[in-house]
Amino acid sequence: MIDRQALKEFVENKLEGSDKFLVDLKVSNDNNIEVEIDSDNPLSIDECEALSRLIESEFDRDKEDYTLEVGSAGLTSPLKVPRQFRKYIGREIETVTNDGRKLSGLLKSADDNGFTVTVREKIKKEGMKRPVMEEVDYSFSYGEVKQTKYLLKF
Repeated sequence: MIDRQALKEFVENKLEGSDKFLVDLKVSNDNNIEVEIDSDNPLSIDECEALSRLIESEFDRDKEDYTLEVGSAGLTSPLKVPRQFRKYIGREIETVTNDGRKLSGLLKSADDNGFTVTVREKIKKEGMKRPVMEEVDYSFSYGEVKQTKYLLKF
């Protein structure tokens, strides 16, 4: 079976210093390998193909007997790593918390520990008859959310 950690280190090493980064790497029990990458700039199929060739040149298919799929994180794919969150700062996201709340708003900030989303909500203020719309910041650690994705609007 292919060494997942060695493969992960190889991919990260090859992407280091570029605008591309590893998002996810899966190795099944029957050696089906899925490598998901992203980039700060648009990512082409040629770049995924080039990484696939680099992996195949380092890890012998005849010896390891594996299948390999290298792809990019799509616009509708969940955000998985802090660098993806930083990429989408200033854009609309949708997040589902571990307690089931669903929030949509502007990704205000993100770092290695978590992120902040600004949500427009109706707030009932004391002395006012009707609620008013206000921006409210919610901060989460990455472990507090089930899923977060870019909110694609047309």
